[in-house]
Amino acid sequence: MNLQKIFINPSGRLRSGWRLLIFVGLLFLFLFLLTTAVRVGYAVAARLLPGHSVGPYFENVIYRLILLGAALIAGFICTRWLEGLPWRALGLWLHVGWLRDLFVGSLIGIASLALATGIATAGGGLSFTISGRAALISVGQTLIFSAALFIFAALAEEALFRGYPLQTLTRANLAWLAVFLTSVPFGAVHLRNPNVAAGFTFVNTALAGGWLAVAYLRTRSLWFPLGVHWAWNWALGSLFGLPVSGITDLAPNPLLHGTDLGPAWLTGGSYGIEGGLACTLTLIASTLFIWRTRLVSATPEMKKLTSQENPVPVR
Repeated sequence: MNLQKIFINPSGRLRSGWRLLIFVGLLFLFLFLLTTAVRVGYAVAARLLPGHSVGPYFENVIYRLILLGAALIAGFICTRWLEGLPWRALGLWLHVGWLRDLFVGSLIGIASLALATGIATAGGGLSFTISGRAALISVGQTLIFSAALFIFAALAEEALFRGYPLQTLTRANLAWLAVFLTSVPFGAVHLRNPNVAAGFTFVNTALAGGWLAVAYLRTRSLWFPLGVHWAWNWALGSLFGLPVSGITDLAPNPLLHGTDLGPAWLTGGSYGIEGGLACTLTLIASTLFIWRTRLVSATPEMKKLTSQENPVPVR
């Protein structure tokens, strides 16, 4: 057995499995370093400004920024030093059509969530009331501030799951294995959320991971899945007033207030619609739509950066 072949592929690069392991190691390293830096900053701020706190909203944003920073730094190191590719290969470069991808993705995210709630409502599982005029300012604040939070949250998760791990395996011609290997952990990490619904929670969240991975594969950049992801969560919590993956305090004054009438297998119960059959059907339909739509496509540059291994230059 040639031991070199275990580690090095025919292009002269470290094999994708080893690259993925190195990424995971670097991710945890930078999570530790960034978390430590933030804790030190908190301690210093507590001494300089006693009695002040950043509040739960900004704590949530800071947590997402830590995750985003760790994923991007680890991803860039692996992209540059293990594969010899530029920063733009990670998919957050302002390439031609990036704004279109973000906009179309956002529309698809909102439309998909509306379809899921429509299915549940048609089945007698949900009802809605609209916020009154007296709450107009509070609703407006919720729509704006929650949008920022959901964008940061989606950006962090996209950089982590649809970023380097999905991309490096795709370059190794293992795209569909990559979809599975990134979707299962995506589903698993959400099992820590409150009000988890047995069975449907993991299945639906893993399906959502596949849904977003397919969105990445259609454009080979993160802007399209980012739009789909943040807009789904924003519509879920801020427009329809339903729990977002079991969490109920992300959008305190939504436009609509949803009431769950059951059954839980349809509506997801206290976890929210992401834990029910209405979501399952929607994710399948939306994934098929994304795969077939002509509204988006990969630019030649992004396709070149993500479709094959980058051979080591011959000297």
